[in-house]
Amino acid sequence: MKQYLIQLSALVLCAVVQLQAADGKPIRVLVWDEQQVDQKKAYGEKFLGETIAAHLGVQKGVMVKTSNLASPEQGVDQATLESTDVLIWWGHQKNLDLTDAHAEQVAARVREGKLGLIALHSAHWAKPFVKLMQDRSKEDALNQVPVADRATAKWEYKNESPIYKGVARDALLTPSLSHEGNVWTLTLPQCVFPAWRADGAPSHVATLLPNHPIAAGLPAKWDVTQTEMYDEPFHVPAPDAVVFEENWDKAEHFRSGCVWSVGKGRVFYFRPGHEVYPVYKQAEPLRVVENAVRWLGAEIK
Repeated sequence: MKQYLIQLSALVLCAVVQLQAADGKPIRVLVWDEQQVDQKKAYGEKFLGETIAAHLGVQKGVMVKTSNLASPEQGVDQATLESTDVLIWWGHQKNLDLTDAHAEQVAARVREGKLGLIALHSAHWAKPFVKLMQDRSKEDALNQVPVADRATAKWEYKNESPIYKGVARDALLTPSLSHEGNVWTLTLPQCVFPAWRADGAPSHVATLLPNHPIAAGLPAKWDVTQTEMYDEPFHVPAPDAVVFEENWDKAEHFRSGCVWSVGKGRVFYFRPGHEVYPVYKQAEPLRVVENAVRWLGAEIK
């Protein structure tokens, strides 16, 4: 009976999400992908981002475009961003190739509540995601300072350039905050984890929040048939919600569907991936992305 009620709840939420997307103008989605050649091993004629875009493009109430590093202004010019409600981001080997100015344009629109960001897999080190995780860490740190001391607090920030810098398993978890008098030192999040394994072993996904719109229509348990492993701890600020958790047969686990509010906007990180495995040909990961698009897009509209 309990399982039936969970499934019924998910179906109702699915209907709500679909109605939100169909109400009024379509949700405008931009799929940004650095387009690694290795993606062809799993995705054939289309790149990974193009595969996601093809799926979303036939869904009701969604309008999709794609861009990449080779596009004008690296695919995130101001006009393109102004015509986008939700940005899906795949970055991996070329995260540092995106200019700081373009990354800031993306992050600024998220902070302003004008854009929702979905970061996939290795986009944990994408510059827009890192910037937004740093912003959220600063928000959280300020909230830890006594109200009476906030106006006079002086701030020092460490680790402002964490991309491609790994962490040991026993490293201090970041973000971390300390202070001496009214000088507060915030070590910004490393946005990484101590271990990974690209062997294509399946992961076992638990839907932790079945009533969250991002989980609509998904079972309580499901597998990603081939993927890369990431292992906790994930060096990011505490999420507002953890919708999914992945586990592997060798005992690793990861918070694999995380939501944060940053400023007036929202960020969703979804972990499954790796360019040589066809994760985004599988129904469940595609459903997660579609649900996240509809949920984030409805808030922008």
